[in-house]
Parts: sequence; structure tokens; C-alpha cells
Amino acid sequence: MKAVEIRGLTKRFGDLQALSGVDLELAAGEVLGLLGPNGAGKSTLVRALTGRVRCDAGEIRLGGRRADEPGARDTLGYVPQEIALYGVLSAEQNLRAFGRFLGLAGEPLARAVARGLDFARLGDRARDAVEPFSGGMKRRLNLAVGILHDPSIVLLDEPTVGIDPQSRERIYGMIGELRSAGAAILHTTHYMEEAERLCDRVAVIDHGRVIAVGTRDELVRSTIGAGKQVVVDADRQVPAELAAELAAQLPGAVADGERLRLTTEEPALAIPRLLAAFERARVGVRDLRLDSPTLENVFLHLTGRELRE
Repeated sequence: MKAVEIRGLTKRFGDLQALSGVDLELAAGEVLGLLGPNGAGKSTLVRALTGRVRCDAGEIRLGGRRADEPGARDTLGYVPQEIALYGVLSAEQNLRAFGRFLGLAGEPLARAVARGLDFARLGDRARDAVEPFSGGMKRRLNLAVGILHDPSIVLLDEPTVGIDPQSRERIYGMIGELRSAGAAILHTTHYMEEAERLCDRVAVIDHGRVIAVGTRDELVRSTIGAGKQVVVDADRQVPAELAAELAAQLPGAVADGERLRLTTEEPALAIPRLLAAFERARVGVRDLRLDSPTLENVFLHLTGRELRE
């Protein structure tokens, strides 16, 4: 039985088709990365899972139960991108307050608070007000709050935005602990290296549809293959005419601002053609490098857009 099953999920906001027949599964003990450009449908999908958006069609099952059944979402933990903490309260008071919101009381609440402080490595700051905490400390506490009730399914919405490397490493460790404990984790992120490092599988969503799902290696093989990536940085924006010419001559060539990428199994033949085309168009080349395929290459191949867009 899958921890999360999504079938044919559809949602429209006026003229905007936010979700268009989304199918997705998530297993216990798995981290599934959700990638997509801004406006692709990520937030709507997460909100549908939490019950904050009611979809027009489709079905969500959590632990085998329909998500709209009473108590089905009790197994769900949600960590929003926005910091959801009370700044005037201490770390311990925040955990205690949110624990009560989740229905905990007495000894179970006390154990959950102690576990949360240890999980976030904030035991020495337990009685300090949260407001002056660093961004990383707040993110760690935010995550601890979201899993106080020991959920079997955890939704993480950009959990490492705007934090220092040390706190990011700690959050990576926290996610690893959750996975080792058997939690099913849906992780949205704008950091490709984070998705490659943490996620067992990745789902790419664009225009409300899941357009690819698989491990990093599966996605590379099924999209751009095992060829090398040629990256050319121009001294100005790549003209549309040049981009069209190269796309016709070298299928898979994609221009994005001042950068052009091409995946090829024969870089020794492709590079001279690229440089000759740039010279004919009188576009200077500031840098050229040869990379092995990455998840970012796959994303650009599938969507034609940078993740930050």
C-alpha cells in the first residue's frame, strides 16, 4: 500500500488550469522531490493534499484512505515555506502551543516537546524567545513543529530557503532521520543539488501536469541520455535567430538569456559548429565548458525554463 496516491487531480481557478489530471504516488520511507517553475502547480498540489484547496475532480488517498474521510489527514505533517512560529514565545512554548493545536496533551505532549527540541538541536535555547533566532534556527524549529504528532506523511515546502550552510546541513539530517523512521516525504525545492542529494525520486510538474517521474539516473536516460552537456556563455543575450539556427542544426540546443546548452554524445563535432554559428552571428563567447548530465539539464530539457522562473 502506498502512503500517498493521487489520481486524476484537477483544479481550475477561473481561466487558470492549475492542475490538469495529476497522477502521483509516494511510498513509505521515500523522499519524492517535486520540481517545477513558478506557477507550474506545485503549491496547488500541496494545498490540495493538506485540504486547503478542494479540487474539481480526482482522488487523493493517504495510507489507503480517501483524504476527505474523517481523520485521514491526521497522518499528515505540513511544514510551510513561510515561517509559522510565534516570535514572542520561546521555542519550548511554540512546540507546546502547536502540540495542543494537534490534539496532544499531558505526558504525550511533554514527550513531543522534548523530542522536538532535540530534533531541532535547540535544547540550549528552549526558553529563549524565537523572534531573534537566526533564519536557520527558525527553519529547524518550523520543521520540528510540523512533525510533533509523529506523522507518517510529511509535506516539506521549500524547507531550506534563505538559510546558512550549517543549518541547511542540519535540516538535511532531520529529513534523513524522518526517512529512516519510515515517513513518506514530499519535498518541494528550487535547489537542484538538494533534490539530487536528498530525493529518491523526482517528479517534474509544469502547466499543471506531472511530465516526468523517476530517479535522477532514470530521468537522465529517458530525456537527454548519457551524453555530455556543452554550456556556452555569450557576451550578450543569444539572438532568437541564432537560437533557432542552432536548434535546427543541433537538436536539443536550448538558449536561455546569455547561455546556450546542448547535450550531445559527440562534443568534438558539436563544439566547432556551435562556435562557428556564434562567430557568424557576431556574438562573443565568454566561456565554454563541458559537463556531465545533471538534474538541472533534465529540467531544462523538459520545461525549457530555469527553475527560478
